[in-house]
Amino acid sequence: QVQLVESGGGLVRPGGSLRLSCEFSGDTFTSYAMGWFRQAPGKEQEFCGGINKRGVTYYPEPMKGRFTVSRDNAKNTAYLQIFNLKPEDTAVYYCAAATNLATMSDAEYWGQGTQVTVSS
Repeated sequence: QVQLVESGGGLVRPGGSLRLSCEFSGDTFTSYAMGWFRQAPGKEQEFCGGINKRGVTYYPEPMKGRFTVSRDNAKNTAYLQIFNLKPEDTAVYYCAAATNLATMSDAEYWGQGTQVTVSS
């Protein structure tokens, strides 16, 4: 059974940066595309970006420029870097694993989430 464990969240000042990690176990990491989502209180879940099995990334338009998704297949880990953090980036961030990046919103596996709070 695939398990995803996020880490790296915390309290960050506006303008700072953060790297979240998602450790994958339970299956062959390279068989999955990986994605990152976030959900702020009272708001809909939002797709932050994803990376396919070959390492090609995709970002929705609002996330381009400040969000970077990467993966280290040797470490079975996916990453989300966020630059120039803003208070509106405050949310719980989740990683997900799917067989295809195109269907990431219906990903088979999800992590438990890690809280990111941006505040001075």
